[in-house]
Amino acid sequence: MAVSKTPSPKRRTAYVCGECGADYAKWQGQCEACGAWNTLSEIVLENAVSNPPAARRSGWAGKIDAPKVTALKDVRQDADARVSTGIGELDRVLGGGLAEGAVVLVGGDPGIGKSTLLLQALAQMSQSLPGLYVTGEESLAQVAGRAQRLGLPIDGLHALAETGVERILEHAAASRPRLIVADSVQTLWTEALTAAPGSVSQVRESAARLVRYAKETGTAVFLVGHVTKEGGIAGPRVLEHMVDAVLYFEGDAGSRFRVLRAFKNRFGAVNELGVFAMGDKGLREVPNPSAIFLSGSAAPQPGSCVMVTREGTRPLLVEVQALVDASPLSNPRRVAVGVEQNRMAMLLAVLHRHGGIGVADQDVFVNVVGGIRVQETAADLPVLLAVLSSLRDAPLAEKTVAFGEVGLSGEIRPVPNGEERLKEAATHGFRRAIVPKGNAPKAGSYKGMEVVAVERLAEALEAE
Repeated sequence: MAVSKTPSPKRRTAYVCGECGADYAKWQGQCEACGAWNTLSEIVLENAVSNPPAARRSGWAGKIDAPKVTALKDVRQDADARVSTGIGELDRVLGGGLAEGAVVLVGGDPGIGKSTLLLQALAQMSQSLPGLYVTGEESLAQVAGRAQRLGLPIDGLHALAETGVERILEHAAASRPRLIVADSVQTLWTEALTAAPGSVSQVRESAARLVRYAKETGTAVFLVGHVTKEGGIAGPRVLEHMVDAVLYFEGDAGSRFRVLRAFKNRFGAVNELGVFAMGDKGLREVPNPSAIFLSGSAAPQPGSCVMVTREGTRPLLVEVQALVDASPLSNPRRVAVGVEQNRMAMLLAVLHRHGGIGVADQDVFVNVVGGIRVQETAADLPVLLAVLSSLRDAPLAEKTVAFGEVGLSGEIRPVPNGEERLKEAATHGFRRAIVPKGNAPKAGSYKGMEVVAVERLAEALEAE
Protein backbone atom coordinates (compact mmCIF):
# COMPACT_ATOMS: atom_id res chain seq x y z
CA MET A 1 0.00 0.00 0.00
CA ALA A 2 1.45 3.31 -1.05
CA VAL A 3 1.99 5.83 1.67
CA SER A 4 0.95 9.32 0.70
CA LYS A 5 3.36 12.09 1.59
CA THR A 6 2.31 15.50 2.62
CA PRO A 7 3.62 17.87 -0.03
CA SER A 8 6.11 20.36 1.33
CA PRO A 9 4.95 23.94 1.06
CA LYS A 10 6.27 25.77 -1.96
CA ARG A 11 9.07 28.18 -1.19
CA ARG A 12 7.97 31.78 -1.70
CA THR A 13 10.48 34.34 -2.83
CA ALA A 14 10.57 38.05 -3.55
CA TYR A 15 13.09 40.55 -4.86
CA VAL A 16 14.20 43.46 -2.69
CA CYS A 17 16.09 46.59 -3.75
CA GLY A 18 19.33 46.97 -1.80
CA GLU A 19 19.15 50.76 -2.01
CA CYS A 20 15.64 51.66 -0.91
CA GLY A 21 14.13 48.35 0.29
CA ALA A 22 11.28 48.22 -2.23
CA ASP A 23 10.14 44.66 -2.99
CA TYR A 24 8.84 43.07 -6.20
CA ALA A 25 7.32 39.70 -7.11
CA LYS A 26 9.66 39.27 -10.10
CA TRP A 27 13.18 40.36 -10.88
CA GLN A 28 13.69 43.45 -13.04
CA GLY A 29 16.72 45.46 -14.00
CA GLN A 30 15.68 48.82 -12.54
CA CYS A 31 13.99 49.60 -9.24
CA GLU A 32 10.89 51.66 -9.95
CA ALA A 33 10.96 53.28 -6.51
CA CYS A 34 14.48 54.79 -6.48
CA GLY A 35 15.59 54.34 -10.10
CA ALA A 36 18.73 52.31 -9.25
CA TRP A 37 19.89 49.61 -11.65
CA ASN A 38 20.80 46.01 -10.80
CA THR A 39 20.09 46.40 -7.08
CA LEU A 40 17.35 43.75 -6.76
CA SER A 41 18.30 40.55 -4.95
CA GLU A 42 16.21 37.48 -4.21
CA ILE A 43 15.03 36.81 -0.66
CA VAL A 44 13.13 33.88 0.81
CA LEU A 45 9.90 34.83 2.52
CA GLU A 46 8.85 33.35 5.83
CA ASN A 47 7.23 29.93 5.68
CA ALA A 48 4.37 30.03 8.14
CA VAL A 49 4.10 26.20 8.22
CA SER A 50 7.68 25.09 8.81
CA ASN A 51 9.11 28.28 10.25
CA PRO A 52 6.63 30.02 12.52
CA PRO A 53 7.61 33.58 13.35
CA ALA A 54 10.01 33.83 16.26
CA ALA A 55 7.72 36.26 18.04
CA ARG A 56 5.36 33.32 18.64
CA ARG A 57 8.12 30.96 19.78
CA SER A 58 10.29 33.13 22.01
CA GLY A 59 9.10 34.61 25.25
CA TRP A 60 10.56 38.08 24.84
CA ALA A 61 7.60 39.60 23.02
CA GLY A 62 4.76 38.03 24.95
CA LYS A 63 1.25 38.86 23.88
CA ILE A 64 1.20 41.66 21.34
CA ASP A 65 -1.50 44.16 22.10
CA ALA A 66 -3.61 45.50 19.28
CA PRO A 67 -2.59 49.03 18.29
CA LYS A 68 -4.80 51.81 19.54
CA VAL A 69 -5.10 55.50 18.86
CA THR A 70 -3.71 57.69 21.64
CA ALA A 71 -3.94 61.43 22.13
CA LEU A 72 -0.49 62.98 21.93
CA LYS A 73 -1.08 64.91 25.15
CA ASP A 74 -1.47 61.59 26.98
CA VAL A 75 1.77 60.08 25.65
CA ARG A 76 4.55 59.65 28.20
CA GLN A 77 7.24 62.15 27.22
CA ASP A 78 10.25 60.93 29.16
CA ALA A 79 11.48 58.79 26.25
CA ASP A 80 13.99 61.49 25.38
CA ALA A 81 15.69 61.20 28.78
CA ARG A 82 19.41 60.71 28.24
CA VAL A 83 21.89 58.41 29.95
CA SER A 84 25.55 59.29 29.69
CA THR A 85 27.77 56.66 28.08
CA GLY A 86 30.71 57.81 30.18
CA ILE A 87 32.49 59.01 27.02
CA GLY A 88 31.95 62.73 26.44
CA GLU A 89 32.70 62.73 22.72
CA LEU A 90 30.27 59.85 22.13
CA ASP A 91 27.61 61.66 24.15
CA ARG A 92 28.13 64.74 21.98
CA VAL A 93 27.64 62.81 18.74
CA LEU A 94 24.54 61.07 20.13
CA GLY A 95 23.02 64.44 21.00
CA GLY A 96 23.71 64.59 24.73
CA GLY A 97 23.67 60.93 25.70
CA LEU A 98 21.89 57.68 24.90
CA ALA A 99 18.09 57.90 24.69
CA GLU A 100 15.82 55.18 26.00
CA GLY A 101 15.02 52.59 23.34
CA ALA A 102 17.41 54.14 20.81
CA VAL A 103 18.90 51.94 18.09
CA VAL A 104 22.29 53.19 16.89
CA LEU A 105 24.15 51.81 13.87
CA VAL A 106 27.94 52.28 14.00
CA GLY A 107 29.92 51.73 10.78
CA GLY A 108 33.53 52.12 9.75
CA ASP A 109 36.52 50.47 8.11
CA PRO A 110 37.93 47.25 9.60
CA GLY A 111 40.21 47.95 12.56
CA ILE A 112 39.09 51.56 12.93
CA GLY A 113 37.95 51.00 16.54
CA LYS A 114 34.20 50.33 16.45
CA SER A 115 34.28 47.34 18.79
CA THR A 116 36.79 49.05 21.09
CA LEU A 117 34.64 52.15 21.46
CA LEU A 118 31.44 50.23 22.20
CA LEU A 119 33.19 47.90 24.65
CA GLN A 120 34.54 50.95 26.49
CA ALA A 121 31.09 52.55 26.55
CA LEU A 122 29.45 49.31 27.74
CA ALA A 123 32.03 48.94 30.52
CA GLN A 124 31.35 52.49 31.69
CA MET A 125 27.57 52.13 31.60
CA SER A 126 27.60 48.68 33.20
CA GLN A 127 28.60 50.30 36.48
CA SER A 128 25.05 51.60 36.84
CA LEU A 129 22.97 49.82 34.14
CA PRO A 130 22.93 46.13 33.15
CA GLY A 131 24.41 45.60 29.70
CA LEU A 132 25.00 42.72 27.29
CA TYR A 133 27.76 42.47 24.68
CA VAL A 134 26.73 40.07 21.90
CA THR A 135 29.61 38.99 19.69
CA GLY A 136 29.19 37.07 16.47
CA GLU A 137 32.73 37.45 15.19
CA GLU A 138 34.94 36.83 18.23
CA SER A 139 35.07 34.33 21.04
CA LEU A 140 34.34 35.31 24.62
CA ALA A 141 38.02 34.81 25.42
CA GLN A 142 38.96 37.41 22.82
CA VAL A 143 36.43 39.92 24.18
CA ALA A 144 37.60 39.35 27.76
CA GLY A 145 41.24 39.65 26.69
CA ARG A 146 40.57 43.00 24.99
CA ALA A 147 38.71 44.31 28.03
CA GLN A 148 41.59 43.36 30.33
CA ARG A 149 44.17 44.80 27.93
CA LEU A 150 42.29 48.12 27.89
CA GLY A 151 42.08 48.14 31.68
CA LEU A 152 38.27 48.18 31.72
CA PRO A 153 36.24 47.21 34.79
CA ILE A 154 34.92 43.76 33.84
CA ASP A 155 33.00 42.91 37.02
CA GLY A 156 29.73 44.24 35.59
CA LEU A 157 30.34 43.16 31.99
CA HIS A 158 28.25 40.34 30.53
CA ALA A 159 28.91 38.85 27.10
CA LEU A 160 27.20 36.35 24.83
CA ALA A 161 28.70 34.58 21.81
CA GLU A 162 25.63 34.04 19.65
CA THR A 163 24.35 34.91 16.17
CA GLY A 164 20.78 33.58 16.29
CA VAL A 165 18.37 36.45 16.90
CA GLU A 166 15.80 34.23 18.62
CA ARG A 167 18.31 32.98 21.19
CA ILE A 168 19.70 36.49 21.70
CA LEU A 169 16.22 37.78 22.47
CA GLU A 170 15.55 34.85 24.80
CA HIS A 171 18.69 35.68 26.81
CA ALA A 172 17.70 39.34 26.81
CA ALA A 173 14.23 38.48 28.11
CA ALA A 174 15.79 36.50 30.95
CA SER A 175 18.54 38.96 31.97
CA ARG A 176 16.69 42.19 31.01
CA PRO A 177 19.69 44.36 30.03
CA ARG A 178 19.18 48.08 29.46
CA LEU A 179 21.87 48.20 26.77
CA ILE A 180 22.76 45.64 24.08
CA VAL A 181 25.75 45.79 21.74
CA ALA A 182 25.46 43.48 18.70
CA ASP A 183 28.78 43.01 16.90
CA SER A 184 28.01 42.76 14.05
CA VAL A 185 24.60 42.96 12.38
CA GLN A 186 25.91 41.16 9.27
CA THR A 187 26.54 37.99 11.31
CA LEU A 188 23.02 37.79 12.74
CA TRP A 189 20.40 35.46 11.34
CA THR A 190 16.86 34.39 12.12
CA GLU A 191 15.36 30.91 11.87
CA ALA A 192 12.31 32.35 10.14
CA LEU A 193 14.29 32.74 6.90
CA THR A 194 16.33 30.19 5.00
CA ALA A 195 18.69 32.72 3.42
CA ALA A 196 22.34 32.75 4.45
CA PRO A 197 23.57 35.11 7.20
CA GLY A 198 24.71 38.44 5.75
CA SER A 199 22.18 38.36 2.94
CA VAL A 200 19.82 41.26 2.36
CA SER A 201 16.83 39.46 3.84
CA GLN A 202 18.67 38.21 6.94
CA VAL A 203 20.22 41.60 7.74
CA ARG A 204 16.92 43.39 7.30
CA GLU A 205 14.83 40.90 9.30
CA SER A 206 17.40 40.51 12.10
CA ALA A 207 17.72 44.27 12.50
CA ALA A 208 13.93 44.68 12.38
CA ARG A 209 13.46 42.25 15.29
CA LEU A 210 16.10 43.98 17.39
CA VAL A 211 14.54 47.36 16.64
CA ARG A 212 11.13 46.05 17.64
CA TYR A 213 12.54 44.63 20.88
CA ALA A 214 14.24 47.95 21.66
CA LYS A 215 11.05 49.95 21.17
CA GLU A 216 8.84 47.58 23.15
CA THR A 217 11.17 47.25 26.14
CA GLY A 218 12.99 50.60 26.11
CA THR A 219 16.37 48.87 25.74
CA ALA A 220 19.06 50.82 23.89
CA VAL A 221 20.78 48.83 21.13
CA PHE A 222 24.10 49.43 19.35
CA LEU A 223 24.54 47.63 16.03
CA VAL A 224 28.02 47.35 14.50
CA GLY A 225 27.90 47.43 10.71
CA HIS A 226 30.49 46.35 8.14
CA VAL A 227 31.25 48.72 5.27
CA THR A 228 31.63 47.99 1.57
CA LYS A 229 34.59 49.00 -0.57
CA GLU A 230 32.63 52.12 -1.57
CA GLY A 231 32.44 53.16 2.10
CA GLY A 232 28.72 52.49 2.71
CA ILE A 233 27.32 50.09 5.28
CA ALA A 234 26.92 46.60 3.84
CA GLY A 235 23.40 45.28 3.52
CA PRO A 236 20.14 46.83 2.41
CA ARG A 237 19.86 50.61 2.36
CA VAL A 238 16.66 50.27 4.36
CA LEU A 239 18.82 49.29 7.36
CA GLU A 240 19.85 52.92 7.82
CA HIS A 241 16.20 53.99 7.68
CA MET A 242 15.18 51.52 10.40
CA VAL A 243 17.58 52.76 13.08
CA ASP A 244 17.47 56.02 15.04
CA ALA A 245 21.08 57.10 14.47
CA VAL A 246 23.84 56.24 12.00
CA LEU A 247 27.42 56.92 13.12
CA TYR A 248 30.52 56.50 10.96
CA PHE A 249 34.06 56.06 12.24
CA GLU A 250 36.62 57.78 10.00
CA GLY A 251 40.39 58.09 10.08
CA ASP A 252 43.52 57.69 8.00
CA ALA A 253 45.27 54.33 8.16
CA GLY A 254 48.51 55.88 9.37
CA SER A 255 46.99 58.29 11.86
CA ARG A 256 46.09 57.59 15.47
CA PHE A 257 43.22 60.06 15.39
CA ARG A 258 39.67 58.90 14.78
CA VAL A 259 36.62 60.97 13.92
CA LEU A 260 33.11 59.78 14.81
CA ARG A 261 30.48 61.54 12.71
CA ALA A 262 26.69 61.37 12.88
CA PHE A 263 25.03 61.09 9.46
CA LYS A 264 21.56 60.51 10.89
CA ASN A 265 20.26 61.23 14.36
CA ARG A 266 16.64 61.39 15.48
CA PHE A 267 17.75 62.61 18.90
CA GLY A 268 20.35 65.25 18.04
CA ALA A 269 22.17 67.29 15.43
CA VAL A 270 23.26 65.70 12.16
CA ASN A 271 26.95 65.94 11.21
CA GLU A 272 27.96 66.23 14.86
CA LEU A 273 31.60 65.33 15.33
CA GLY A 274 33.53 63.47 18.03
CA VAL A 275 37.33 63.20 17.99
CA PHE A 276 39.33 60.36 19.56
CA ALA A 277 42.95 59.28 19.70
CA MET A 278 43.78 55.57 19.55
CA GLY A 279 46.35 54.42 22.11
CA ASP A 280 47.45 51.29 23.92
CA LYS A 281 44.58 51.75 26.37
CA GLY A 282 41.92 52.12 23.70
CA LEU A 283 40.27 55.27 22.43
CA ARG A 284 40.92 58.48 24.32
CA GLU A 285 38.85 61.64 23.96
CA VAL A 286 40.49 64.71 22.42
CA PRO A 287 39.25 67.71 24.45
CA ASN A 288 40.67 70.33 22.05
CA PRO A 289 40.27 68.90 18.53
CA SER A 290 41.18 72.20 16.84
CA ALA A 291 44.80 71.69 17.93
CA ILE A 292 45.21 68.43 15.97
CA PHE A 293 43.96 69.95 12.72
CA LEU A 294 46.56 72.75 12.75
CA SER A 295 50.12 72.19 11.57
CA GLY A 296 51.71 73.99 14.51
CA SER A 297 54.43 75.54 12.32
CA ALA A 298 56.45 78.24 14.05
CA ALA A 299 56.17 80.54 11.01
CA PRO A 300 53.47 80.88 8.32
CA GLN A 301 54.03 78.73 5.24
CA PRO A 302 52.98 79.44 1.63
CA GLY A 303 49.88 77.58 0.51
CA SER A 304 48.31 77.36 3.96
CA CYS A 305 45.16 78.99 5.31
CA VAL A 306 43.35 78.30 8.58
CA MET A 307 39.56 78.23 8.44
CA VAL A 308 36.81 77.88 11.03
CA THR A 309 34.40 75.13 10.04
CA ARG A 310 31.35 74.01 11.95
CA GLU A 311 30.58 70.36 12.54
CA GLY A 312 27.20 69.93 14.18
CA THR A 313 27.22 72.28 17.16
CA ARG A 314 31.00 72.57 17.40
CA PRO A 315 33.23 75.15 15.63
CA LEU A 316 36.61 73.70 14.62
CA LEU A 317 39.80 75.29 13.39
CA VAL A 318 41.24 73.31 10.48
CA GLU A 319 44.12 74.03 8.14
CA VAL A 320 43.61 74.01 4.40
CA GLN A 321 46.77 73.43 2.37
CA ALA A 322 47.24 73.99 -1.35
CA LEU A 323 50.06 73.25 -3.77
CA VAL A 324 50.11 74.91 -7.19
CA ASP A 325 52.86 73.85 -9.58
CA ALA A 326 53.53 74.00 -13.30
CA SER A 327 52.04 70.95 -14.98
CA PRO A 328 53.91 68.86 -17.56
CA LEU A 329 50.59 67.41 -18.71
CA SER A 330 48.29 68.69 -21.41
CA ASN A 331 45.42 68.24 -18.95
CA PRO A 332 46.60 69.60 -15.54
CA ARG A 333 45.59 67.65 -12.48
CA ARG A 334 43.01 68.78 -9.94
CA VAL A 335 43.25 66.75 -6.73
CA ALA A 336 41.13 67.53 -3.66
CA VAL A 337 41.38 65.65 -0.35
CA GLY A 338 38.90 66.68 2.32
CA VAL A 339 36.91 69.02 0.07
CA GLU A 340 34.60 68.31 -2.86
CA GLN A 341 36.59 68.15 -6.09
CA ASN A 342 33.89 69.56 -8.37
CA ARG A 343 33.47 72.54 -6.07
CA MET A 344 37.20 73.16 -6.14
CA ALA A 345 37.12 73.23 -9.95
CA MET A 346 34.26 75.73 -9.79
CA LEU A 347 36.21 77.95 -7.37
CA LEU A 348 39.24 77.95 -9.68
CA ALA A 349 36.98 79.14 -12.51
CA VAL A 350 35.63 81.95 -10.29
CA LEU A 351 39.20 82.89 -9.36
CA HIS A 352 40.06 83.27 -13.03
CA ARG A 353 36.87 85.07 -14.08
CA HIS A 354 36.47 87.50 -11.17
CA GLY A 355 39.98 87.57 -9.68
CA GLY A 356 41.95 87.71 -12.91
CA ILE A 357 44.22 84.85 -11.80
CA GLY A 358 44.37 81.74 -13.96
CA VAL A 359 45.81 78.35 -13.14
CA ALA A 360 44.83 76.56 -16.35
CA ASP A 361 48.42 75.38 -16.93
CA GLN A 362 49.07 74.47 -13.28
CA ASP A 363 48.53 71.32 -11.23
CA VAL A 364 46.41 72.17 -8.18
CA PHE A 365 46.37 70.01 -5.06
CA VAL A 366 44.20 70.86 -2.03
CA ASN A 367 44.26 68.99 1.27
CA VAL A 368 42.55 69.44 4.64
CA VAL A 369 44.96 68.59 7.46
CA GLY A 370 44.03 65.79 9.85
CA GLY A 371 41.97 63.68 7.45
CA ILE A 372 38.77 65.61 8.15
CA ARG A 373 36.21 66.19 5.37
CA VAL A 374 34.80 69.70 5.13
CA GLN A 375 31.38 69.62 3.50
CA GLU A 376 30.16 73.17 4.08
CA THR A 377 30.58 76.17 1.78
CA ALA A 378 32.50 78.17 4.41
CA ALA A 379 35.65 76.51 3.02
CA ASP A 380 35.37 78.34 -0.33
CA LEU A 381 37.31 81.46 0.65
CA PRO A 382 40.07 79.62 2.57
CA VAL A 383 40.62 77.28 -0.39
CA LEU A 384 41.10 80.19 -2.80
CA LEU A 385 43.37 82.05 -0.38
CA ALA A 386 45.52 78.92 0.06
CA VAL A 387 45.71 78.42 -3.73
CA LEU A 388 46.71 82.05 -4.26
CA SER A 389 49.30 81.85 -1.47
CA SER A 390 50.93 78.81 -3.07
CA LEU A 391 50.82 80.36 -6.54
CA ARG A 392 52.56 83.51 -5.32
CA ASP A 393 54.81 81.56 -2.94
CA ALA A 394 53.86 84.07 -0.25
CA PRO A 395 52.35 83.06 3.12
CA LEU A 396 49.32 84.73 4.61
CA ALA A 397 49.79 87.11 7.50
CA GLU A 398 50.58 85.36 10.76
CA LYS A 399 47.61 84.28 12.93
CA THR A 400 45.06 84.79 10.13
CA VAL A 401 41.83 82.83 9.73
CA ALA A 402 39.19 83.01 7.01
CA PHE A 403 35.77 81.66 6.16
CA GLY A 404 33.06 82.47 3.65
CA GLU A 405 31.11 81.17 0.67
CA VAL A 406 32.14 82.31 -2.81
CA GLY A 407 29.36 82.80 -5.37
CA LEU A 408 29.65 82.33 -9.12
CA SER A 409 29.47 86.09 -9.66
CA GLY A 410 32.43 86.67 -7.32
CA GLU A 411 30.44 87.75 -4.25
CA ILE A 412 31.41 86.59 -0.76
CA ARG A 413 28.31 85.27 0.97
CA PRO A 414 27.87 85.01 4.76
CA VAL A 415 27.74 81.62 6.49
CA PRO A 416 25.79 80.55 9.58
CA ASN A 417 27.11 81.10 13.11
CA GLY A 418 29.74 83.68 12.22
CA GLU A 419 29.97 84.99 15.79
CA GLU A 420 30.76 81.52 17.17
CA ARG A 421 33.44 80.99 14.53
CA LEU A 422 35.16 84.26 15.39
CA LYS A 423 34.97 83.48 19.10
CA GLU A 424 36.64 80.10 18.53
CA ALA A 425 39.42 81.75 16.51
CA ALA A 426 39.98 84.40 19.18
CA THR A 427 40.15 81.70 21.85
CA HIS A 428 43.09 80.09 20.01
CA GLY A 429 44.99 83.36 19.70
CA PHE A 430 44.26 84.38 16.10
CA ARG A 431 44.59 88.12 15.56
CA ARG A 432 43.22 88.61 12.03
CA ALA A 433 40.12 87.29 10.28
CA ILE A 434 38.93 87.65 6.68
CA VAL A 435 35.16 87.15 6.74
CA PRO A 436 32.08 88.02 4.65
CA LYS A 437 30.63 91.43 5.37
CA GLY A 438 27.41 89.79 6.52
CA ASN A 439 29.35 88.01 9.30
CA ALA A 440 31.27 91.09 10.45
CA PRO A 441 30.69 91.80 14.17
CA LYS A 442 30.21 95.19 15.74
CA ALA A 443 33.29 97.34 16.13
CA GLY A 444 35.23 96.42 19.24
CA SER A 445 33.50 93.08 19.73
CA TYR A 446 36.77 91.14 19.61
CA LYS A 447 39.59 93.11 21.17
CA GLY A 448 42.99 92.21 19.78
CA MET A 449 41.52 90.77 16.56
CA GLU A 450 41.36 92.64 13.27
CA VAL A 451 38.25 91.61 11.33
CA VAL A 452 38.47 92.32 7.59
CA ALA A 453 34.96 92.28 6.09
CA VAL A 454 34.78 91.70 2.33
CA GLU A 455 31.93 91.68 -0.19
CA ARG A 456 33.72 90.66 -3.40
CA LEU A 457 36.45 88.19 -4.24
CA ALA A 458 38.70 91.00 -5.45
CA GLU A 459 38.55 92.61 -1.99
CA ALA A 460 39.50 89.31 -0.33
CA LEU A 461 42.49 88.87 -2.64
CA GLU A 462 43.68 92.38 -1.82
CA ALA A 463 43.24 91.76 1.91
CA GLU A 464 45.27 88.56 1.59
